Amino acid sequence: MSKRSCEVSWKAFLREENLPHQWCPGCGYGVILKSMLYAFEKGGLAPKDVVVVTGIGCWGKADDYLYANTVHVTHGRALPVATGIKVANQSMKVIALMGDGDSATIGGNHLIHSSRRNIDVVALVANNLNYGMTGGQYSCTTPLDSRTSTSWYGDPEPALDVCRLSETAGASFVARTTVYHATTIEKYIGMALSHEGFSLVEVISPCPTYFGRYNKLSKASQMLKWLKEQSIPIERVKDLSEEDLKEKFVTGVFADKKGHSFLSRYREIQSRARNELESE
Repeated sequence: MSKRSCEVSWKAFLREENLPHQWCPGCGYGVILKSMLYAFEKGGLAPKDVVVVTGIGCWGKADDYLYANTVHVTHGRALPVATGIKVANQSMKVIALMGDGDSATIGGNHLIHSSRRNIDVVALVANNLNYGMTGGQYSCTTPLDSRTSTSWYGDPEPALDVCRLSETAGASFVARTTVYHATTIEKYIGMALSHEGFSLVEVISPCPTYFGRYNKLSKASQMLKWLKEQSIPIERVKDLSEEDLKEKFVTGVFADKKGHSFLSRYREIQSRARNELESE
């Protein structure tokens, strides 16, 4: 084995017979997938320990390449399914893989309430800034004025900040990075896996096929350079004006709080109910 010596190799999670993957050339989802598998390996996890819930969209294809307990659900419903699985199987690591549509456009209400509950689930959001699987329509995370197949002269809607929404709603671990900053993806996923409570990791990913092509960034190298230029570390935010931050991707850890998760409170209530019933 390589220097990444662990009891279970990341390759134990990979369905190599399904490779090469079906994502477009230049798409960053393969990078995100491998980073997640590295984090599983580093965390000492085995396929039997993990449940991966996927939804609809390009990122929803990820379960085709995974050896683990996987569930493929309808659009926007990954988090409620993941919540039910976690409550019923509390010893398992439950990860919901969602795109920007699954997590925030179609599934935004579930994101708010999963964050509010602080349920012990990891939400790994791969955000390619549009609906890549269905032709490049704009989503709620598409940057303002960007061209898409449904906003040919510019998107009139301001983008939703998925991380700030989740943090404000109550998530106890929230982080964002990009595929350009690939080494931080594994780091943040690892932090999320070891965190008690709801964890959200957003990774901004290039989509040269649609978003890039419509916005004069059709080469993968152009999109990666653009991600670099549009990213600002969270440590620098305090020194910048609102205008400087307009349509930028703030990267880093937004929240890393200790406290009661949904499951810890749920177990307390179960114990209290049991004691009251036994004392009657």
